[in-house]
Amino acid sequence: MEKTEKKTKKAYMYVVECSDGTLYTGYTTDIQHRIKTHNAGKGAKYTRSRLPVKLIYQESFDSKESAMSAESYFKQKTRKQKLDYIKEHTL
Repeated sequence: MEKTEKKTKKAYMYVVECSDGTLYTGYTTDIQHRIKTHNAGKGAKYTRSRLPVKLIYQESFDSKESAMSAESYFKQKTRKQKLDYIKEHTL
């Protein structure tokens, strides 16, 4: 009998900087596709009028739920706290 392994797909919490300097945070399982979707004007309503967006941070997680939790936690921070977090985690 063959042993089947469950393939776990990484999930990501990401932050993009919009053309107006604001930040948008989301989660996805495919970062590059998601950024392309945003920049095609088909992403989140918030980013559609603030194109183009530029990826400034990403963090990987083992599950969608963990990425969503991180996104929720991150969104509660002030802009300064978000930028400090990004700076601390990209060194």
